[in-house]
Amino acid sequence: MAESAIIGTAVGLAYRGYRPVCEIQFDGFIYPAFDQIVSQVAKMHYRTQGRVKMPITIRVPFGGGIGSPEHHSESPEAYFTHTSGLRVISVSNPQDAYTMIQQAIASDDPVLYFEPKRRYHDKGEVDETADLSTALSMEKARVVTAGSDVTLVTYGPLVKTANDAAMAAADEGVSVEVIDLRSLAPIDFPAVEASVRKTGRLVITHEAAQSGGLGAEIAASITERCFNYLESAPVRITGFDIPYPYSKLEMHHLPDLDRILDGVDRALGRGNSLSGLEG
Repeated sequence: MAESAIIGTAVGLAYRGYRPVCEIQFDGFIYPAFDQIVSQVAKMHYRTQGRVKMPITIRVPFGGGIGSPEHHSESPEAYFTHTSGLRVISVSNPQDAYTMIQQAIASDDPVLYFEPKRRYHDKGEVDETADLSTALSMEKARVVTAGSDVTLVTYGPLVKTANDAAMAAADEGVSVEVIDLRSLAPIDFPAVEASVRKTGRLVITHEAAQSGGLGAEIAASITERCFNYLESAPVRITGFDIPYPYSKLEMHHLPDLDRILDGVDRALGRGNSLSGLEG
């Protein structure tokens, strides 16, 4: 396969009025297409002063959970959220996968549609009759579980894990509000801000490495917007600053239930009473 040719062909099709949908087989295969995405797809509308639209949808299976070798398990989303001119979304459940792919295709802007590989086998009810005109916009975050003590922000593969953490915390009397971002560019900051103003505490978790990740952007932006409401510093629970490890080593790299609960403990300013991890 030639990923640069796949995206380059899509650019030509968009010029001719089509709405191409591309699939990059694995997240780590997207890099040969990076120049086409950043230099052509993202900039064409601006370059032509709005005369040419790029309604291209790029499907990207991403993240870990499958124990594969390099190039098959990565989290490259931050490269693209940093690129003006692109919309970047990530789904976490079957209904959103069904609805948001249609919203992405209908958009006149280029959309990178990140699909978590380890959620491919999740099952759930899908309303195929849902009216897309009234469905939650793909740019809006979703409150998965309401809470009042801590705001837990995540997306894609970790939404289920974060929700499990919220349920475990509830058993210990801690109320955690889980927010599924859904859109990574633009981020629905008003939704996150409203939650943090209520809880006073913020935990962000994602599989991608911590340095330069989305967690840093969210933490900085929410600190700017909600400084006087924060009871503690934002906490990031992420993958480590290393390539995704092979095989079973991967499970030690990915944020899990205990690491997320440890983050909730830290946000609350207490020991590891929820996670049981040794400090």
